[in-house]
This record gives sequence, structure tokens and C-alpha cells, in this order.
Amino acid sequence: MFRALFGARIFYMKIIACNSNRPLAEAISAYVNLPLTKASVRRFSDMEVFVEIEENMRGEDVFIVQSTSYPANDNLMELLVTLDALRRASARRTTAVIPYFGYARQDRKSGPRTPISAKLVANLITEAGADRVLTMDLHAGQIQGFFDIPTDNLYAETVLAKDIEDSMNGDTGDLVIVSPDVGGVVRARAFAKRLGAELAIIDKRRERAGVSEVMNIIGDVEKRHCILVDDIVDSAGTLCNAAVALMQKGAESVSAYVTHGVLSGGAVARVTSSPLQRLVITDSIQATEAVRVAQNIRQLTVAPLIGEAMQRISHESSVSSLFD
Repeated sequence: MFRALFGARIFYMKIIACNSNRPLAEAISAYVNLPLTKASVRRFSDMEVFVEIEENMRGEDVFIVQSTSYPANDNLMELLVTLDALRRASARRTTAVIPYFGYARQDRKSGPRTPISAKLVANLITEAGADRVLTMDLHAGQIQGFFDIPTDNLYAETVLAKDIEDSMNGDTGDLVIVSPDVGGVVRARAFAKRLGAELAIIDKRRERAGVSEVMNIIGDVEKRHCILVDDIVDSAGTLCNAAVALMQKGAESVSAYVTHGVLSGGAVARVTSSPLQRLVITDSIQATEAVRVAQNIRQLTVAPLIGEAMQRISHESSVSSLFD
């Protein structure tokens, strides 16, 4: 009866952009060939967050694009309030698309009487109304287990590795992939295997928080093109110290490929004055003006990767096959 009156309704995915990284949301929208949903995410005069969805959401499959980057607390609150608005608007399913998951480095107790903030944030997102989470290159893989809802963790390795191959014109014979610390060996090994390159490891000792010291290089880097790979660059102290150490060991050149360019404080100035030939990051975090004008920092877009994953989730098809 209702079908006769109104016709069969076809459901499409809806994309909502919060304020942390609107250019990425627009690029994803262009990739999937769907306009962004009309929504207002704004502040009252006392800086409280207010969200108003300006389209019907009843029964829709909705994706909210919001990195919880700086200012992390404000962006997280925007995400939570938007999730609540969609739940009250009777959305059929809501997926939180978090290209950069803030608080991920607080994934364990670092000492007595300290929090596991990554787990707290996961609980908040779930309780606010998210049905799924789509993120990229989590700092620690076990964070997927912090969520009690389905969580897909994408890998930017495919995007970064292709750019490395293009920059080397396909000749990776003199290429060495370098892990800036012992904790990143698995990631560096995956890059080295994909590119058919050798692997080197930097043994780093951190004397205190925010200060790093390069101690020893494991592997042959003399007269080789070295590529440092990591998931997050924040102060850039580790990468810049590593670049100095590699050049002192006779490296032909040193570049760095990192998924999330946090680049806080004086990081950009540190990178531009370092021996790094180039620092390549993704657009999981919106670039500041300082990043945009830096001569040796470049951004790659992950919009096609995230957009493809969103389409597969909406169509109930495999996301993991993206990386086969």
C-alpha cells in the first residue's frame, strides 16, 4: 500500500562533514560522487558545540568524517554531538570515519595512577551512538579491540608506497626502508617487502618526554637512498635526529613518509632546517599554512582510499580485500 502511494524508496549513503578536516570530506564526497549532507556544526558564544542536520536522516546509512586532531577535545566533542544528533534523527546506521584517531598514543598505563585515554574515547564514541568506526593507521593495532562495535583500520601503506616507487622511477635497488625506532619495525618491514627494498632499524633512546636521541643504526645505509616510515610525526625530533644520523653514516639521501602529520609546535621549522630531502604525509589531518608553504613537506590524499572503504561498507562488501 505504502509502496503504491509513495513508490519504493532507494537508500543511499549520506556523508556529513564536521569542522576538523572539511577539505578531506569534500574530496571523499567527490570520489563517491555524492554531495555532502547539509548540516550546521557551530559554536554558541560560550563555545558550546551545537549541531543541526538540515536533511531527513530517517533510515539512512550515514558517515561522519571527523579527525580528532588539534584541537583534539573540540573536534572530539563535535563528533560526539553529531553522533547523538543522528541517533535522535533515527538514522539506520552511523559510521564514525576518523582518519586520524586522537588519543591513540595513550593506549596503555604509562605509570601508576594514569589513564588509558584511548579506551575512554572509544567508549565515548560508542555510547554517543556510533554503529561502526572507520579509521586509518591506528598507532597501536590493539585499539581496534577497545571498541565494542565493528572497527575497520585502513592502511595508508598502499598510497605511500606508490609515491615512493614513483619518486624512484621504479628503481628501488639502492633503496633502504628505515624504522625510526624498534616499535615501528613491523610497519617498516611491510614497506620493504612491498618495495623489494632492504631494511634498517634505528635504536633510539629517549631520555625524557619530547626529547629523543639516536644511538645506533642497524643495517647498511652507506651510499643508499633512505626512507624513514612512521605512523605519526608530532614534534619531528625523532625523524630529524634520525636523518642526521643516517647522513653521518654515509646515506646518499634521507626522506620520510608518515601517515599522520600532527606537526605541533616548532615541528615544521625543525623539518625545513633538517637534512630531510622531503617529508611526505597524508591529508588525514588538515594542513596548516606553515605546512602548505614548507618546501620539503608534501601531502598525499587518502580520499580515494577512504571513499572506497565507505562505499564497500555501505554495500556490505569486503574492506580487507582493498589490501590484497
